[in-house]
Amino acid sequence: MAKREYGQYCGLARAAEILGQRWTILIMRDLLVEPKRYSDLAAGLPGIPSNLLSTRLKELENDGLIRREARSGANRSIVYTPTERGAELVPVLDSIARWGAADMHEPREHEIVTEASLVSALRSALQDEAPRNGSMTFTVCVGEASAHALVSDGMVRLGSGSAENADLKIIAGPRFRDFLAGVVEPMNAESEGAVELFGDAALLNKFAKLFQVPYTRVNSR
Repeated sequence: MAKREYGQYCGLARAAEILGQRWTILIMRDLLVEPKRYSDLAAGLPGIPSNLLSTRLKELENDGLIRREARSGANRSIVYTPTERGAELVPVLDSIARWGAADMHEPREHEIVTEASLVSALRSALQDEAPRNGSMTFTVCVGEASAHALVSDGMVRLGSGSAENADLKIIAGPRFRDFLAGVVEPMNAESEGAVELFGDAALLNKFAKLFQVPYTRVNSR
């Protein structure tokens, strides 16, 4: 498939030529969470035609954003992983995700949350400063998707799936989006149906300090 060209000598135009194709940004979103096999990508992007996924992966390889690697050990499967150039997109896509999230309310019909999209949402909301003393572990579940956050020594590591023996497990409720947007305060989150908590409920305040992003457009409606 020929790439769209805008005929302008402009960095934004060049970026749009690479990233503006259908599904490309979501493929990069998933690979920036963790390297994935072709089958993993297909499963995490329901609705993408197989031939289009193959085409997009070839384009991203040719553009130097991803590469194929063979896993070591007994599992010699081929995985796609971002290059250094591709990894530079993390703050770019996080900014776009925050911008898009400001207009999100209830999910539209047939919209789902995947583990990669959940990790991406948490990463894009992550505040700059994490507690420098002690450590804590969170698991967040939205529908069938789960992600975890490991907080230690001022660093936050995010990943897909549940954390073993999490200090706090957060099950998203109908108003979880409002909680992340700062509309629902941590002290009221359970009573207002934003979350269901398992573990040390007092840690929800610290979770909120890390991941709440007030959206003025949401608050103004």
